[in-house]
Amino acid sequence: MEAFTIHRGIIATLDRANVDTDAIIPKQFLKSIKRTGFGESLFFDWRYLVDGKPNPEFELNAPRFKGASILVARNNFGCGSSREHAVWAVAQYGLRAIIAPRKEISGASVPGFADIFRNNCVKNGVLTIELSEAEVEEIFQMIGRFNGLQATINLEEQRVVLHTDEEVSFHFDVAPVVKNHLLHGLDDIGLTLAHADAITAFEKKHDVQMAR
Repeated sequence: MEAFTIHRGIIATLDRANVDTDAIIPKQFLKSIKRTGFGESLFFDWRYLVDGKPNPEFELNAPRFKGASILVARNNFGCGSSREHAVWAVAQYGLRAIIAPRKEISGASVPGFADIFRNNCVKNGVLTIELSEAEVEEIFQMIGRFNGLQATINLEEQRVVLHTDEEVSFHFDVAPVVKNHLLHGLDDIGLTLAHADAITAFEKKHDVQMAR
């Protein structure tokens, strides 16, 4: 998979909480046995009208978000089923990172992302960034003020920088193992291949023992 080191791109908004995987990629698109072609169907029911034309009311269809590669949303993004197709759609649309807040509700903490969705993102080179509610709200406000606002995400430094008149930055936490996988572009297959020599040696030893 493509490594994630430093990425700069237009940042778009999706001002909704609890965006589930059925909204990200509806079930009728799960019939394909291929892992390609899902980007066009991302947020299909919101993105298109019944006649197939783009819905002008949907945020990501706004001209100022054309070519966006960073998305900022509300809490609990990617909840619902465990379908990895949702992340395939996100990545194939061109999104390299998603930002969402951890929210406190009645003493309980609601994460920015559902666990399975977040883990699937790691396997597909998509960075999920969890910030505070106040920080995410500030990003929403900045995007509203600056047309075509761009941001740079530096994974090594764990920092998001908004390119406004005066640059605004936010630090984010990331698990060391996740950071390593993304920086080096290691999906599950890549992790296995990193031990190719040891696997080959084991297989040769096993073959010799079986031949005796």
